[in-house]
Amino acid sequence: MQLFLASEREVYRYVSAIAPAKADVEEIMQQTAVELWRKFGEFDLSRPFTPLACRFALNVAKAWLARKRRWQGIIAGDLADRIADRRVELLPEFNSRLRHLDACLQKLPPEQRQLIDGYYFRQQPIEIVAAEAHRTVAAAYKALQRIRLAIENCIEEAERMEAAS
Repeated sequence: MQLFLASEREVYRYVSAIAPAKADVEEIMQQTAVELWRKFGEFDLSRPFTPLACRFALNVAKAWLARKRRWQGIIAGDLADRIADRRVELLPEFNSRLRHLDACLQKLPPEQRQLIDGYYFRQQPIEIVAAEAHRTVAAAYKALQRIRLAIENCIEEAERMEAAS
């Protein structure tokens, strides 16, 4: 359980690349956790667990998607495998951007951080986020748009600085 919990975020992102609907991702994650638990005794624990869990989740996702008509196009022609392989290829860049994102979020003023936290991290409805910030819904959306742009610029600047050094 400890290994899975340590890898859960990465596995979740991995599954999200294949099945973009959040409810579907949640269901696949539950099935993956159950199957990993069942087969835990068969794993070679001398090898890193996260890549193993991701590959296992890919197989669970493909089986799950095969049963869902609306997602069958994803698994046709090994598209799910190509998406998973591409994700692994882009993982270093993704991790770098994620590190910069964390740093850029820390630079936000408290009121902007509150908007981002409520809307993205706590996933509250925009009406609640706006009310907590004493804004209209339209003003909250506009503020989130400006904050996202500022974060994007911050990440790009951090990447330029990192590349220059």
